Amino acid sequence: MLDNFFKPKSIAVIGASRTPGKVGYDILKNIVQYGFDGKVYPINPGASEILGKKTFPTIIDVPENIDLAIIVVPAKNVLEVIEQCGKKKIDSAIIITAGFRESGLEGNKLEQELIRTAEKSGVRFIGPNCLGLIDCHSRVNASFAAGMPEKGNIGFFSQSGALCLAVLDRALPDEIGFSKFISMGNKADITDTDIMLALAEDENTKVIIGYIEGVSDGRKFMEVASQVTRKKPLIILKAGITSSGAKAASSHTGALAGREAAFDAAFKQSGIIRAHTINELFNYAIAFANQPLPRGPNVAIITNSGGPGILAADACDKAGLQLIPLHKELVDELRTFLPPVASFYNPIDILGDSGADRYDKAINTVLKDERINGLIVLLTPTAVVNVQDTAMSIVNITRLIDRPILTSFMGKKTTEQANKILTKYNVPNYNYPEDAVATFHAMYHYNVWIKKKEKTFQEFSGFKEKAKHIFNKVRGENRERLTDSEVHDVLNAYGFSQPKGLFARTSEEAVAAAKGIGYPVVMKIVSPQIIHKSDIGGVKVNLNSKKEVENAFFDITTHLRNIMPTAHIYGVMIQEMIIGGKEVIAGITKDPQFGHMVMFGLGGIYVEVMKDISFRIAPLSKEDVHEMVRETKTFPLLRGVRGESEADIEAIENALLLLSQMAIDFPEIVEADINPLLVKKRGEGIIAIDARFTIGGN
Repeated sequence: MLDNFFKPKSIAVIGASRTPGKVGYDILKNIVQYGFDGKVYPINPGASEILGKKTFPTIIDVPENIDLAIIVVPAKNVLEVIEQCGKKKIDSAIIITAGFRESGLEGNKLEQELIRTAEKSGVRFIGPNCLGLIDCHSRVNASFAAGMPEKGNIGFFSQSGALCLAVLDRALPDEIGFSKFISMGNKADITDTDIMLALAEDENTKVIIGYIEGVSDGRKFMEVASQVTRKKPLIILKAGITSSGAKAASSHTGALAGREAAFDAAFKQSGIIRAHTINELFNYAIAFANQPLPRGPNVAIITNSGGPGILAADACDKAGLQLIPLHKELVDELRTFLPPVASFYNPIDILGDSGADRYDKAINTVLKDERINGLIVLLTPTAVVNVQDTAMSIVNITRLIDRPILTSFMGKKTTEQANKILTKYNVPNYNYPEDAVATFHAMYHYNVWIKKKEKTFQEFSGFKEKAKHIFNKVRGENRERLTDSEVHDVLNAYGFSQPKGLFARTSEEAVAAAKGIGYPVVMKIVSPQIIHKSDIGGVKVNLNSKKEVENAFFDITTHLRNIMPTAHIYGVMIQEMIIGGKEVIAGITKDPQFGHMVMFGLGGIYVEVMKDISFRIAPLSKEDVHEMVRETKTFPLLRGVRGESEADIEAIENALLLLSQMAIDFPEIVEADINPLLVKKRGEGIIAIDARFTIGGN
């Protein structure tokens, strides 16, 4: 689809310049000097030749066919050039020019005109406001970057041109190779998903890395990413995270969501490996590009000093990697050549006087244990160790095995030449042990992903019809919030158990309701203006008598009329008081890019303080809800601690699936949360104690 961008036979540079330092000159120079073997046509009406190439006034004047147009003219002239591309049957263009959407309202209008003009002219384009692109295999450097990366198997795309330059500058000294290097700019036409699909099919690309600030179509992004990650690792650095907009949301779920939660969920559900820094992006890319994936979580650490080994062990424990002890016969073998004071278990500390030979023997001995899925080799540069020989020994071992070896030769000056050896021969080396562990974990996690079966989304039928009339009524009355009774009916329609409850307008009705339900009871204020009732004294619990109910009714209604005089207080809800169980929260929120998300976490009044939550984007599969529950810190409490019974985890997972179905059935839901959702013992189910729903447009 994008062959003319990466493998053009002819390139025109519209806006080519004779002045060194100008973008139009630098791009033309890069195309010429880095070995592009096709035809190059500088377009400049005021010159006869530039850099030895014959110049034409316009692309229409070029007699031959042109595969790729590089546009470096002022923004006001870009549309005219695109029209000329259409007349010349040029279907691919890179628009370097800035001054479009990124520059403000007028620029945005111009960009919309550009999109329409390009579509009408039959031109696909990258940009505008971009650095250009580089294909290291076809030797196309259609960019104004200072340099050409080595040929390799890492495909890189970036929304930021400046980050492209930083990544390139970081890669050049270490001779890190790339297959393709693409600056996306404003992504007005060709987007991240187009590039991801192209790199997934590119025979020269083994691993795909990218930098994004946002996506325009979150659902499509996830769909494409899920396809791509089944073929190749996709590592993305996401920037521009802010939760300020989400904090304006009124429900707990909305306030806790934020844009980061949506992207984090999208990455998890589509197999994307998330890098949080540029350094991590490089760390992961180099390992994925050059080492086999670990087949399991079992890692062995070999070190010549205790401290780094402990740091690595701590990092493994936090990451969920397993430091299994070696087989006894292998420990006995280590004892034959290691000093008696060495540590023979995992981590294996071979001591500070170790040379290349001792490292070699230790590594080969440990690798005899087939349960070990990979090694992390640490080295501190003592006076007696020959770090270069040790590096070469590790290189030779990696050539013979199908398990990953990651290294951390710590320090700088003493290990500099050894690090160059490791880099040259594709052994990933990291400044610190924690980086090596994080990379190993990312590789293992990706291997787990590609072994997973395609997800089957859980679907329920019959619930929508039962609840449809409620949402129709709320919309018909131009309301956003459902009343307590409407929320009760919606949850009931979807099969959620709820406490017995009766609405009361007066203290007499409240007493009668409490008597009918049976003591003890809970009293909650009912008002469309009051969402978080407990925050402002709108809930009274453990009421055990007529007198307590009467007093509670007076206290609640008087207090709230004083602090919220404009609120419409309809009355109170009397509910049975449920004893026991664990409080969690489950909810729905709507993200502008990705749509509905389902949330789970620690519930009760501390939910926004502890923020022990997980999100997934609907629709959900059984695998999704299984992971959601287990990635929270709340999960061990649900499993039971200090003799407590295990909570009904299966009922929680089913509730999350029901909320996913509800979000699909009623896209007008903007926010919803059930808090607390009380979880009883295993097999006893869950009870939705309190809930709120807000709707909006579809």
